[in-house]
Amino acid sequence: MAKTTESKLVPADIEAPEIPDSMTKKGGFITLFFIAGTLSGVMLSGFGWLANLIVYLVQEFNVESISASQIANVVHGCINLLPILGAIIADSFLGSFHVAAISSFISLLGTILLILTAKLSSLKPAPCEIGSSFCRAPTKLQYVVLYLSITTASAGLGGSRYTLATLGANQLDKPKDKETFFNWFFFTVNASSIISSTAIVYIEDSISWALGYTICFAANFIALAVFLAGQRFYRCDKPQGSPFTGLLRVVVAAVRKRNVALSSRSEDYYHEHCETSKVMPVTANRWFRFLNRAAMKTEGDIDSDGLIARPWKLCSLEQVENLRTVIRLVPIWSSGIFLITPVAIQSSIAVSQALSMDRHLGSNFKIPAASIIVVILVSSSFFVALFDRFVFPTWQKLTGRPLTLLQRIGIGHVIIVLSMAISAMVESKRLKTIHDNKLEALPGAIVPMQVWWLFPQLVVIGIGDAFHFPGQTALYYHEFPASLRSIATAMVSLVVGIAFYVSTALVELIRRLTGWLPGNINSGRLDNLYWILVTAGALNFMYFLVCAKLYKCRNIEKEVDANSGFDI
Repeated sequence: MAKTTESKLVPADIEAPEIPDSMTKKGGFITLFFIAGTLSGVMLSGFGWLANLIVYLVQEFNVESISASQIANVVHGCINLLPILGAIIADSFLGSFHVAAISSFISLLGTILLILTAKLSSLKPAPCEIGSSFCRAPTKLQYVVLYLSITTASAGLGGSRYTLATLGANQLDKPKDKETFFNWFFFTVNASSIISSTAIVYIEDSISWALGYTICFAANFIALAVFLAGQRFYRCDKPQGSPFTGLLRVVVAAVRKRNVALSSRSEDYYHEHCETSKVMPVTANRWFRFLNRAAMKTEGDIDSDGLIARPWKLCSLEQVENLRTVIRLVPIWSSGIFLITPVAIQSSIAVSQALSMDRHLGSNFKIPAASIIVVILVSSSFFVALFDRFVFPTWQKLTGRPLTLLQRIGIGHVIIVLSMAISAMVESKRLKTIHDNKLEALPGAIVPMQVWWLFPQLVVIGIGDAFHFPGQTALYYHEFPASLRSIATAMVSLVVGIAFYVSTALVELIRRLTGWLPGNINSGRLDNLYWILVTAGALNFMYFLVCAKLYKCRNIEKEVDANSGFDI
């Protein structure tokens, strides 16, 4: 293992080992200008087509609104699952720089294909009149080109976003600087998404889809150029083989030594770095204690040079602790799935709601339906900056201690549940207006209710995101083993991706079992869906509290054992 593992085991109050000169020649804050510029361009391009995907499918490809929302959820899920694949490739083979560069190029190809679907009439069906009961479906060729363009653009966006987060954090040395970087990483993502979800979406809706997608192409091209221009400044991480191999070795070695009795003496266990064991011996506590057998030294495990002779039968205690840390974080990570599932459902259905509401701002301007999601982004960006610069420092001054990452995530849970309750009440108001005006049986009818009614729930979602997204990313980055840093930052993306697929399955299940979600949402009962999400979110919050308390207790136990010595 490299020295990055050693730094993981050194307590915060102990001076970290000196960083080699080779590491300090590059990196630093100057690289963040290139990374921020790249991230801004990638997000401008990605959200330029992604934010308006539902409207594009409905208006240009004659897809029903709920079906379009389902397709959008699958695309979001794909975009948020791909970072894990990108992280594995970065950690194991290519490094973060090459993965980000290749992904940006792939997304460039995707935007070219999207331009073709918008420009060439042969690649999309004839338009469908509003209120018509019959619309021509796309041909197989049109579907193939459409899905190929979306898949390619999604793969590029998914592979670059969180890889840039890892690359950016690797340029900094101080943990506090890295935590601040993650806050501003999400601010940059949201700020860029705001611009694309308003300016580019407006161009797509009011001028031309082809022009909007061309702007996405230009933003992606500039982002790639900026990223490559900063190559000589980056501190690039060197891939060290699959990071999962070391974790798997611990499991295999523990199973093979299942009959070996555990010892209470530190010298009976193999330490990768002698100086690390003196500073902070890894404990053999009761949590997953059987894994410590993987580090028990037995005859023939070590060669004459003091190195491991049989790597699949002996591991270091540092590797054991790495696996233990990952296992401990899994329950907290899993609670994030249903934290984000309601947001995924809300984000897509809110666009469908906006399409059926009065979106006029004055007599001449009409707000694009897809731009409604920008409210979440504005809210999240504003509150991320507010929390980072005012709320969190003020809290620390008043209480004498910072708001912990787990506390930030927990507050996010509560706020998201509150947003779903607001959504249910607003939808009840919308359905009442529909009933009063007898619009239930009219597909595409505009409800005489201002779209501003959707704003409060979206603002509250943004506040919740400002709490839990940076908190989760920083938690995984700091707690995961150093060899899994790229995967650590992608863990949030993974949970978002799973949440979008869960939301798709949940909506489809409710469609099959109830009549709440018909093709015409004006005759449905979306409010019942939101109340289900409120109940499920409350239960999920209680699950998170249990997981967070257990994780906190385990860390306290680890610190106590580290100060008192090696003890079973």
